[in-house]
Amino acid sequence: MFYIEDHNGRHRLLKYTPQHMHCGATFWGPITPQGTGFLAVQSVSGTMPDFRIAATGVVLDLDKSITIVKKLKLTGFPFKIFKNTSFIKGMFNSQLEVAKFEGAAIRTVSGIRGQIKKALRTPVGAFRATFEDKLLMSDIVFVRTWYPVSIPTFYNPVTSLLKPAGEKNSWSGMKTTGQLRHERGIKVKQNKDSLYKPIVREKRHFNKLHIPKALQKALPFKNKPKNLEKKGKTPKDQWRPAVIREPHEKKISALLSALSTVNNYKIKKAKVKHREHLKEYLKVKQKEDEQKFKRQKEAKKKIYRILGQREKKRQKSSLKGCSKGEKST
Repeated sequence: MFYIEDHNGRHRLLKYTPQHMHCGATFWGPITPQGTGFLAVQSVSGTMPDFRIAATGVVLDLDKSITIVKKLKLTGFPFKIFKNTSFIKGMFNSQLEVAKFEGAAIRTVSGIRGQIKKALRTPVGAFRATFEDKLLMSDIVFVRTWYPVSIPTFYNPVTSLLKPAGEKNSWSGMKTTGQLRHERGIKVKQNKDSLYKPIVREKRHFNKLHIPKALQKALPFKNKPKNLEKKGKTPKDQWRPAVIREPHEKKISALLSALSTVNNYKIKKAKVKHREHLKEYLKVKQKEDEQKFKRQKEAKKKIYRILGQREKKRQKSSLKGCSKGEKST
């Protein structure tokens, strides 16, 4: 049995060995010290041209109580829905099974999380569960479980291969079902449930969003639903009659449309020109602002320099005055 050890110490069953990773393999066999080299051979009966080494490894430990588990998803369907509480059926077969899974986390395919609460009397295996949100009758509920896999207790030591070289070929081991099918040309019977079928899903129609009136009052105006009345059909007497123009009127309308086209083109051209002028003006304005800012900065520097020099002179003169006063005393 091939398995991989998860971060929480669980030995998860593998259907196939991983492509670029190591994995563990457990089998029932003789007591072997830890660290012993291990070699798996495809076939030991006779010398075959397609002989090859199947696997190499090392013995990690001896443990009779090792448990390998595989993932098992149990599915159920709601048959009664009360707001966030629902009654689920079809997942378990008895009240005892439900009791074992009380408090287990469940989920719907749409992603609503929930928890198993208590078993119901009828139907058998049904239970009460609470969810984050209200379910739909079309939702599928599932629980993730881990089922222990028993390791086959079979060990057949072959001692006849210790014989001399000439007598080794006389022994032939048990053939696999694959080898027997290949020799006799027997095809594997296909399971109809295992075949790929086109999935046809019905289009789901959801009910319109209903907002209670009390909540509508609390909402801001932009989020309030605007109940606009649909425009009714205009009666035939109010229909606009079709206008049939005279040849002279057709010429006038054609001339006006041509003039409006020319005018629109001129306006468009003027707008483009105005944008270009505006860009140039903004560039010039930006340069002038930069120069102005530079001049103001230099002027401020000069002013602050003069003010600093004056402050120094004033401090010196005040210190001199103090020293003369001290001498006179």
